[in-house]
Amino acid sequence: MAAPSRKQVLRFICQFGAFILTRFGFWNCFSMLMLFAERADAKRKPDIQVPYLYVDMGAAVLCASFMSFGVKRRWFALGAAMQLAVSTYASYVSEQVHYADWLKVRMYSRALAIIGGFLVLASGAGEVYRQKPRTRSLQSTGQVFLGVYLICMVYSLQHSKEDRLAYLNHIPGGEITLMLLVVLFGVLALAFLSGCYIRLAAQILATVLPLVVLFIDGNMGYWHNTRRVEFWNQMKLIGHNVGIFGAVLILATDG
Repeated sequence: MAAPSRKQVLRFICQFGAFILTRFGFWNCFSMLMLFAERADAKRKPDIQVPYLYVDMGAAVLCASFMSFGVKRRWFALGAAMQLAVSTYASYVSEQVHYADWLKVRMYSRALAIIGGFLVLASGAGEVYRQKPRTRSLQSTGQVFLGVYLICMVYSLQHSKEDRLAYLNHIPGGEITLMLLVVLFGVLALAFLSGCYIRLAAQILATVLPLVVLFIDGNMGYWHNTRRVEFWNQMKLIGHNVGIFGAVLILATDG
């Protein structure tokens, strides 16, 4: 049996990235429901008022369903980006739940990156049989959002004690390695913001991001027990980074 060609491998990786990103809405809605159930036990309010919350989740599931089946994927990816943008904005302005500043940066920067991923998908990137030319303006906008996410990571690693400790507890080399990571994320952010070397930058980020998800985000003892991040809120944030990983895989193979 002949080994798969490089083109087939890249196509599979691209499809895998699209698979992850298009299913993001399902996990996000599930983790939000579990989070609000967790808060209900403690008699705390959800981020969005209940009537609008169900409309928001319905729109997210609808877009995710059509994207998953490949029906008008570009249009529903754009719809998913708009839905998440409205949801994030409503959560921010409602102020029903108080979050620490460092946690706000983690939450909203990842939501912005997912919006960017949906814009990349809406541009036509990641399509196996592309019948229409991709919309470069949408892809460029999505890449800028991913660049802003990386800038927020750099900011957190420099100014957030909580994020710094999460990395310092799990990486060898201490402060030196942390500074190298800051430089790496900063260079990758410049690449995404400028549109230069996008494929190479996405390939590097696709290599680093799973390690961040596994060793940093996955350290539930630190985030939940020490930093008092709600369990399902942290699970939602992990889902965000997994979704970002899917978007990065698309750019790494079809950028």
